[in-house]
Order: sequence, then structure tokens, then C-alpha cells
Amino acid sequence: MFAFAVFECSPACAADVAKALDYKMAGDATRMRIVMNFDREPEPKWLLLRGPHRLVIDLPDTALAFDAKDLKPRGLIKSVRYGASGEGASRLVVTSKGPFAVEKIDVIENDDGKGYRLVADIAAASDREFDAALAIQAETTSSTVSTPKTDRIGKVAQRGNHPFTIVVDPGHGGIDGGAEGLNGTVEKAVTLAFAKELKAKLDAGGSYKVVLTREGDDFLRLDDRVRIARQNEADLFISIHADTIRLKGIRGATVYTVSDKASDAEAQALADRENLSDQLAGVDVVEENHEVSDILVDLIRRETHGFSTRFARSLVGELSPTVGMINNPHRSAGFRVLKAPDVPSVLVELGYLSNAKDEELLQSAEWRDKAATSISKAVAAFVAERGGAGG
Repeated sequence: MFAFAVFECSPACAADVAKALDYKMAGDATRMRIVMNFDREPEPKWLLLRGPHRLVIDLPDTALAFDAKDLKPRGLIKSVRYGASGEGASRLVVTSKGPFAVEKIDVIENDDGKGYRLVADIAAASDREFDAALAIQAETTSSTVSTPKTDRIGKVAQRGNHPFTIVVDPGHGGIDGGAEGLNGTVEKAVTLAFAKELKAKLDAGGSYKVVLTREGDDFLRLDDRVRIARQNEADLFISIHADTIRLKGIRGATVYTVSDKASDAEAQALADRENLSDQLAGVDVVEENHEVSDILVDLIRRETHGFSTRFARSLVGELSPTVGMINNPHRSAGFRVLKAPDVPSVLVELGYLSNAKDEELLQSAEWRDKAATSISKAVAAFVAERGGAGG
């Protein structure tokens, strides 16, 4: 634990220190940006600590004084503390919800020539990636001034021979019940029961690591679901849902991948409903426009989309003869839960709770077994195509 003291400076000292003018942060549970403005150029050094996972920024000859409301935890960041750390020096400690990678920490002169800003970008990562950064830190100077572009998260580290990792995401949960069927079936219960069935099938072969985003009736933000996938170094993310639709006669499963432009009006409407999940639970949702800062990040995103599309097609092929699909069963739209740039992701609508037959099947243990077996076969084919191990 750090013991912080209030920074006090004499009038003579005040002329020699940089002053932080404000503190701002924005983002979500997968990526955050921290910005601090200074009246003169600061000289930060930073280091990582674990237990809990923290980013520590040391600022020699600097005075910090921030508005408490700007330090309120949000997204990936669990807490922010600051204080004096020696004569004339200050320290900022940012605690995250789990392991993270430092994408960059830069000091930039403001465009108007008045002052400087410190910009720190962090993103959810795995324990392995965090430990690797700690090891590099221990081998060098135990702290660093800035982050070389080649070390940013856009460059995916070699994962080694770890088991192929699948994150299964039961949609909705807690205060967000999701859709409700004609006979009272609630989507959050259907998705959890099926996710557990699918996990059991995938676990049975002993070849995969399988993680559920939730194992009980818990509310999870959409970006927290993505964070769980990234922090577990998921090689595949499968989100499970069972929606309703105005036309009661429509039934069957659908497989969705992410795209900026929806494949059809129905897909757009579904994405809009699913993306409202956070707001229905009283969460203030702010869409962040995370610009692509590296060509390599964009290439990774495109490659990931290709893998997602291939898995979706395989999934349609396995599900079609066993559980039945709607017309044009592979569709796409801007689902927030599918937007991890480096994790192939699909959303599976098992069926429509607005259709009496589908509602009945979704509660059937025999049907769940059949559908989970089909998805397991599609996963096996995808893993074989990717070469077996994760990474």
C-alpha cells in the first residue's frame, strides 16, 4: 500500500514545479484513455504493479490537485489515487479491474502552445501479457518514460502453446432479463442453461479451456463481457441469446457477426435491442470512438472479422440439419458485445421466444443437447482450421 501525503509547496518551490490543471478519463471496460493537462512539460516515469493490477505514474517536480468527481471509477478503471511521493514529487496510482496492457504514455504539446498534456492509453489484456510486461520492467530500469509503438497492444504477443480458449457468454442476467416468451420463459434463464450445457460439451473432450462470462443470475455490462474475453485471451467468443419478434410465425436459429452496416432491417433492430441492455439496467452508456492508431490494429481487426465469418458459416452448416434455421441464417449488425478487435466473435440466437414451438424447444433438455453438440462440432472444425492450440 502507498501512503500519500498532501502536496504542499512554498512560494519559492511553486515556481519550480509543473502544475496539473485537470484530470479526465474516458472509455469502457476494454480500453481507457487518461488525459492530464499541465502548465508546463512534465517528465513522467511509470511502472506496473500487481495485487491488484495498477499503473503508477511518478511525476517529479509536479503538483497534483484534481476535482474528486473526475476521479470517479468507470470502465476498466477501478480507482484513482494521487498524492505527494517525496520532496516536490507526485504520484498517480490507477487501479484496474484486472490485467491490462499499456498502449502508450505520451507527453504532447498543446496545439495552442499553452501547456502540455499527458495521454495514457490502457486496454484489457491477459495475466500472461501483464506478467510479460512486468518481466521486461524488472529487466530494465523498473520504470519507463514512454512506450515504444512496437510494444503497444496492436502488436499481439506470441501466446505460446496454451489451450484453445472459448468464452461462452450467456446473454442478459440480473436486472436485465432480456426477452420474455409467450408462456413466461425469460431469456436470461434460457441463455444460462444453454451456456452451461455447451460448456459441458466443450469441456468433455479435454482439449479446450472454456470460460463463462457469468455462472449465475448476474448483470454484466456489455463491455465487461468483452473485457472477460480479452483478459482470458479468448480464441473464440460465443454470445448466446433467444429474442422475440413481432411476427409470431418466424422461428429458428440465427448466427450473427459484427459489421458497421447491418445486413438487413431485422438484424439492425436486434442489435439495437441488445445494445440497449446496459441502459435498461441503469448504466450510463457513452459510445467511445476509439480511433485506429496503428495500421497493424486495423489489419488484426480485419483478420479477426474473417475468422468470425468462417466460424459463423461453419456454425450455420452444423445447426441447419439439426435444429433448423431462419431464412438467410448468417446475418450481421453492429453488436457492441462482438467488437473485440482481436477475438473472433459470434452471437447465436437459438430461436424466438415469441414463437410457441421455439419456446418449447428452448426449454427441452433433449433439444439443448442436440444444439450444443452441433455448436461443439463447429468449434472443433474451427480449431482444426486454426491449427489446434490457441494463439
